[in-house]
This record gives sequence, C-alpha cells and structure tokens, in this order.
Amino acid sequence: MSTTVHRQCTLCEAHCGIRVEVEGAEVLKITGDPDDHRSRGYICPKSQALKDLLEDPDRLRTPVRRIADGWEELSWDEAIAFASEGLRRTQERHGRHAVANYLGNPGAHTWSLFSFLALRIALGSRNNHSASSTDQLPQHAVATEMFGNPVALPIPDVDRTDHLLVIGANPAVSNGSILSAPGIRDRLRDIGERGGKVVVVDPRRTETAKLAAEHLQVRPGSDPFLLLGMLHTLFHESLVAPGHLAAFTDGLDELRSLVADWSPERVADLVGVDAGTIARTAREFAAAPTAAAYGRVGVCQQTTGSVTHWLITVLNAVTGNLDRVGGAMFTTPAVDALPLFRLLNRIGFGAKLQRTRTQRVSGQPDVLGEFPISGLADEILTPGQDQVRALVVFAGNPVLSAPGGRRLDEALESLDFMVAVDSFVTETTRHADVILPAVSPLERDDLDLIISAFSSSNHVRYNPAAVPPRAGGRDDWQVLDDLTRGVGRGRVGRPIALLTGALGRLGLAGPATVAQLALAAGPHGVLRRGPRKGLTLGRIKAREHGVDLGPLQPRLPGTLTTRDGRLALAPRVLLDEAAKLEELAVTRERARTDGFDLTLIGRRSTRSNNSWLHNSARLMKGPDRCTALLHPDDARDRGVADGDRVRVSSRVGTIEVPVQVSDEVLRGVVSIPHGFGHDRPGVGWTVAASKPGASVNDITDPTVLDGLSGSAAFNAVPVRVEPARVPAVA
Repeated sequence: MSTTVHRQCTLCEAHCGIRVEVEGAEVLKITGDPDDHRSRGYICPKSQALKDLLEDPDRLRTPVRRIADGWEELSWDEAIAFASEGLRRTQERHGRHAVANYLGNPGAHTWSLFSFLALRIALGSRNNHSASSTDQLPQHAVATEMFGNPVALPIPDVDRTDHLLVIGANPAVSNGSILSAPGIRDRLRDIGERGGKVVVVDPRRTETAKLAAEHLQVRPGSDPFLLLGMLHTLFHESLVAPGHLAAFTDGLDELRSLVADWSPERVADLVGVDAGTIARTAREFAAAPTAAAYGRVGVCQQTTGSVTHWLITVLNAVTGNLDRVGGAMFTTPAVDALPLFRLLNRIGFGAKLQRTRTQRVSGQPDVLGEFPISGLADEILTPGQDQVRALVVFAGNPVLSAPGGRRLDEALESLDFMVAVDSFVTETTRHADVILPAVSPLERDDLDLIISAFSSSNHVRYNPAAVPPRAGGRDDWQVLDDLTRGVGRGRVGRPIALLTGALGRLGLAGPATVAQLALAAGPHGVLRRGPRKGLTLGRIKAREHGVDLGPLQPRLPGTLTTRDGRLALAPRVLLDEAAKLEELAVTRERARTDGFDLTLIGRRSTRSNNSWLHNSARLMKGPDRCTALLHPDDARDRGVADGDRVRVSSRVGTIEVPVQVSDEVLRGVVSIPHGFGHDRPGVGWTVAASKPGASVNDITDPTVLDGLSGSAAFNAVPVRVEPARVPAVA
C-alpha cells in the first residue's frame, strides 16, 4: 500500500514543496505540493532526480578505500578510524593548518552543515574553503562593509514590487538564487499584469529576458559602468530620495563625487547601450512606486563583483527602495544570525569579520572565515610552513567548479591524504584515500534553515525522510560527527570532540539539538515569543506543508551591526575598488588586441545544477548542452557552422566543444555552461561520462579574481574561438 510523504526538493535554492508517493522503500512518483504556500504545486524537472539519486547504480553504498588497482570496501568503523588517523597524523607531523577543507554547494541545503562546522572547529585549521568563493562572496563582502553583517543580503520583494531590475541573473531558470522564489516565472509575469515592469540586463537573451518588458543587451563586464551612469542621472537630476534611510545613513556626498564623472554619455560605449536608454532606465526606476534591483552569479563572477553588488545596493538605497515593501528587503528567518554579529561587534570584532587573515601564497583575504578556492592549488603545491598536505571535501567537486581546474586536479593527486564525504567517485573524489558515502536526500530528514534565510518570504519547513535509509546507511551529520570525534582524539580538536561525544551519550547528538536551540533563540522562537506562540522543532514538524512566517518586513536600522550603528553607503574599500574601473576599461580593450577577441560568459539550464546531477539519465537526455553559444556573425567570421567542434582558448588553457549558433548572444560573446568535463579517468559516473563535455573552468585563470572578496572571475573572460583541428565524430 502506498503512502505520501510531504517535504521539499533540496536540489536547488527554490526548495519547492513536493509530494513523494512511496511503497516501502520504493519511490513511485514525485509531484508538486499544491499546499506549499510558496511553490503552490510548482516543480521543475530537477525534482525527479531525487528518485534517480536514490536508485543510481553508480552510487556508493559503503565506505571505500583507494588501493593500487581501484577501491576496496570498508566497514564504517574501519573507514572512520582510517580517515581520522590520516588527518590526525598529518596535523601531528605538519601542524594543524596542513589539513584544509572544502564545503560544496549541496552541504548548504542540509542541516548537516552544523556538523561540518563542528568538524572545522575540531580540525582548527585556517585553510577553510567552500563553493561560496565561486558564487557569492562579493555579496557577503559588501554586506559586511555596508551593514556590518555579512549575511544581511537584501532580497527583492518580487511579489509586491512594481519594477524589477535584474542584472546578471536568470531567475526564470534558477527560480532565484539568494532569492528563493519557486515558480518565479509566474511571479515575473504577475509584475507586468499589475502594471509594473521587469527589465533584464544581460549579454544573452536569457529565459528571464524573454519574459521581461525590456532587455538591455550589455557588453560582458560592463555592469558597474551602467550603474554608475544610472546613479549619475539620479544625482544630476535631483532624483535621489533615500526616504527613511536618511536618518541613519552616511556617504551620500562621497557617492555624488564618485558618479559625477560617469555620465550616461561617457559610459554608453563601454556598456553598449545608448546614453538615452541608460538615463531613461534610471528615471523609470526612481519613478516607480516601488522598485528593486537584483544581481546574482553573472555579477558575482567578475573582477568587479563586489563593486557592482555595492552599486546595486546603492541604487536601491538612494531611491528609497532599500528595506521597503516592494523593494530590496531583509528576511526575518526562523534562525537569525543577527545576534551573533551584534555580539561580535560589541566585543570589537564587528569591523574585522573580513580581511583579518590572508591566504599564505595568494595573499587573498578571508571572508566569513574562508579563503578563496582559487588559491587552494598553490597552497598544496607550494612548499613552506603550513603547506596543505591533506584535505577533507564534503559534498563538493572543486575540480570542475574551481577556476584553473586542471591545475587543482594535479594538486589533489599530490596530497599526502584526502577524505571525501560523498556518494560518488567524482572528478574530485577519485583522488581521495577514503570516500564516506551518506544516504541520499530522500533517505534522511532535514530542516531548511539556511536557504530560507534568503527567501522572498519568511518561512520554515521540516523535511521527513521519504523512505527508510538503506541497511547500514548513515546520514551526512553522522559521518561528520564520527570524523569530529576521531580527529578530536588528537590535541587540536579535543574540546569539540568531547562535547560531541557527551551530547551523543545523552541522546542529543546531531543537528536537531543545535536546531532546537537556534530556533528557541530566533525571532520566532519561544525565548522571544513565549512558550505558547514560539516556534519549536516539534511545531514545525507538525506542519507538513511548512510554516508561513509572513511577508518580508522593514528591519533597518535594527539589523545594522556596524560599529556606529549607521548604514555605510560609501565604504572606503569600495570607493577604492570603484577607482580601478578606469584601468579596467583599458585592460579589456588590450585583451582584444592580443588576439582574444571574444568574451566568455556562463549559462545554466533547468535540467542541470553544477556537476552533480549529470548522472541522471532523464535530465541528460536530449541534445548536448555543453556547447559554445556563438552569434551567427561570429560563427561566419570563423568559418564554423552549427554542430562543428571549436577550440576555445584563454591565456591559461584550451577546451573543445561543439558550437551552437544563435543570435541569443550578443556579437563578440561566447557562452558555455559550467559543471561538465566528465572525461577524467577513474570517474564512476556512467551516464555523465557518456556525455562528458568539457570543463569551462579549465580555461579560467585562478589568479583573476574580484578585487575585494577574492571570488573567482568566471565571466567576462577574454577568449578566442577557432575550428577544432580534429573533425567532429558523426
């Protein structure tokens, strides 16, 4: 007899509500949950991959250890002992910083994140890394400088706004990123139906641009110049009106001076949009009853990521649309980090959350206690004190997601020891000495606490396991807690290991205990709202369709944790970054004359999510998606036609991919998705290997980064495209 389990799909940031029909341990079908107040029955094709991940024959079901001719299975006790001993031995011989760690994107979608952070504490290493430095660090850096809180990220109030300006983002495909808004296509249409307007700024006519009222097809990397031209118009025409922000905001005069020389006429050629359109776009944004500007990955993954995100926030602020209904707002999540950062501010660390340490070789700063993944290869390959000699990877594949992937691939092979908490032999985990595979998402319970903090509405939802875990299977947090206790037998992590062990003996082990405490102290918890109205884990579990905590509400100045309690519109470090824009324009023109006459940008698909869903046959069916999208005129000039293989070269490498000719991209632009490159030997993904594609990150330079955060610059990369020497195989 079948039963239905209500939970969320946790494969991307949308976290859509789903209904999983099961019979015993078998998943019969997955459909959208119409009673989820956010997704209202919407799901995308990725949701079906939850069943594929559960049933994948390539999935590891038991721990394995690398041997000369492949892998051998271990018991859990043997595997944890082997992994712990290897990490302890490395730290005893070479110091605690000799062991680095990496957190992949899926780790942020599970409450096992708490256990991973405990493992970090136990290791005591400064060499912490995550996918954030390939994705979102510029936003955290800007939030730190402006609000004193690195997780105070403004979220567009898409359901109530009259005007949405989307810069370097494609929410129609992503369903929002740092803007969790499932079914956002309908939300975008609703803006127009209520008399509003959606404007998209992107070099490609994206799926979002096709839904918009207007598409500004700008040159790659020109976003800060567009924003400077818009801000010039607002100041020059006396359209600046910060509203309630004026009482606690500093920096308007500095901004006025900065934008004075960046008129729409001056930036038009840099942007590729005429001056009149730039000025009109600024006036319409300021004149709208409510408006929100939103930028995401296409902006973050540039050398100007931080300065551009800063200018986006400034645009929202000077028009009075920051912290305003229908504008860019802050969530009031079930678990709020605000008290932590307020405490750090009071004890003198509030202004030091960023740039307190630098990476040994690259000299890049840490942000949120992490170093850029772009520098990990150098940390492994460069001899000296604190050289990285061992690595722990949790739910990540940096060989395909980090810049300079081939060099990182080689660096991982040289490690003394590597531990992977993963369920597949991937391009990264094939280098591991031991792989510790957890159960699949449908076999474990979870609580959405991280993604919901960046949602278009306030909510929280518990996710029960849909099927019982396989015999002997362990959850991510169980694996990580065991590692923490094993590593903690050494001197470095003993306190956290003892605490983890004590909680286990009391029956309080795991993230549920942490979640209970965090919920109680949160803005909706029992310590704030009393025992009758306060949110508890039990009450969340009882609401199988999730808990609606209401729409976004104004929170400033209460959420500011700057030392003086004021909003800093013009932080010195960001003014300094803006001063570099003059040289940037010259540098890009020089690249064209050096033979790299095209500019590389990325793109994404609703049937993909980085590299980790490419082993799903249902998602990978159909035409090859790892293609170089090229304008017809650029294809003609290079003598290539649709389907031909081309060589795409940058200063650091070359890849070969089929070309896809389309006027969807601006002339002078080539677009290639990331996450492919499944042609490495020893990879255990059968379906992925059948359509390997090429890793675009093999041609991105790990030394070219966002100036402030150190985030990787995957977009606006100068490249050249030419016919491949070897004809495509029919």
